[in-house]
Amino acid sequence: MVRILKIMLITFVLGGLLAVPVLGCTSEPEPAVSENQVVAVQRGDLTIDITAAGNLALSHTEDLAFDLFYQEGTVEEVLVEEGDTVEEGQVLVKLDTEEWEEQLSALEDKVTDAERGLTANKRDLIQKEINLKNAEAALEKAEDAWLDTVSAGRKVRRLEQRLEWYSENDPEEVEKIDEIEEDLARAWNDFFRVASDSADAREVAAKEMGVELAQAQLEGAQISIDDAEQDLADAQEDLEEAKSKSPIITAPFAGFVTTVNVEGGDEVLKGTVAVTIADPNEFEADILISEMDIFHVKLGGEASVQVDAMPGLSLPAKVTHISPTANIQSGVVNYQVKVEIESLEAVIQERQETRQEAMQQAILTIIPEDFQLREGLTVTVSIIVEQKSDVLLVPNGAITTQGRQTYVQVVLPDGTSEERAIQTGISNWQYTEVIEGLSEGEQVIVPQGTTTTPTTPQPGGPVPFFGPPHR
Repeated sequence: MVRILKIMLITFVLGGLLAVPVLGCTSEPEPAVSENQVVAVQRGDLTIDITAAGNLALSHTEDLAFDLFYQEGTVEEVLVEEGDTVEEGQVLVKLDTEEWEEQLSALEDKVTDAERGLTANKRDLIQKEINLKNAEAALEKAEDAWLDTVSAGRKVRRLEQRLEWYSENDPEEVEKIDEIEEDLARAWNDFFRVASDSADAREVAAKEMGVELAQAQLEGAQISIDDAEQDLADAQEDLEEAKSKSPIITAPFAGFVTTVNVEGGDEVLKGTVAVTIADPNEFEADILISEMDIFHVKLGGEASVQVDAMPGLSLPAKVTHISPTANIQSGVVNYQVKVEIESLEAVIQERQETRQEAMQQAILTIIPEDFQLREGLTVTVSIIVEQKSDVLLVPNGAITTQGRQTYVQVVLPDGTSEERAIQTGISNWQYTEVIEGLSEGEQVIVPQGTTTTPTTPQPGGPVPFFGPPHR
């Protein structure tokens, strides 16, 4: 893993895009000078990043499958081929519509049958309710008649007991005894009359069983109603679901066809993938980051992607995945990181929204109108670790260190120079941020024969992320 430290200094002058000669970012370190070089301290943007190579891959692909509501269907027509460009909503594949309509009609018939079944069960429920009422009325009548017989029998028994008492204890009460005998005779007549018209205990028990049977039948009819209602609901749900589906497959977004898996006449099951399409404007890249650098990578972190085939083309990206497991080969530990690239249209739109017209013009100049990103293109991914804007910058070659103190040689107005202690911040392979000790416009000396090499900042400042220059 090679870590690249890069500076991006952009200055807009009169609507044009001009790079400051002293602070411009190049892919090669500056060559050694033949004599001491005097450089002015200027403000600029400093970026520290981790860089790795990878290849573009389509990030937005979708498998388009048959969404049947029956077991198996027949492909009627395939309207696209691999590589075709498609628009959103374009019809790609059709199923046999006659077969589709037949299956839909069968579901409609099922709903009709369920409705009829529910109606029949409701009628049966009404009849069971009538049967229960009739059974209850018959039981009530039998019970009332049986109670009348029991009551008449008790009356006979009471009169017999009174007659027996008077006959044994007061036989001289002839009139009273005659009266009781007359009452007893009438009671016996009533008893025989009631008993002849009423049911006995066995008939009452039978009537009770009839009521219980009618109640059970009513409960069964109610269960049948519940089942019929559920059958109807299920049939209606199946029909609604079927109507929500379609015998055609359309493109959910504009893109191009990557694979076609079926042809006309094929028998297919639900879930069979017919076509795969991809969005040509959405790409990602997988790169390997070393174990020393992985701690600097964060989900959602900013990155940029440079296409090797198009020098100068740099697209913004985001870190979307960091593998939790290591990739170890020959003892070298790396972690797979995925970055997702914003589309070129999004870059231009952003420039329009922020009114950075000069930057937009520069992008349009670099990228041909017919240029299109392609899967497999080699790219260089730079994940931004830290960046600062509008900070004082000096070339690394102007800085010397003694112990823990950092110095530069400052050119004074009278042409002489002095050694001055400075406090530094972040640094890349070419420039170092100056936090304290220098002012914008002051001049520093870059000694003869030096190259832009990184330096160590003073304690308390951010730790620079060092790495060799990008070649």
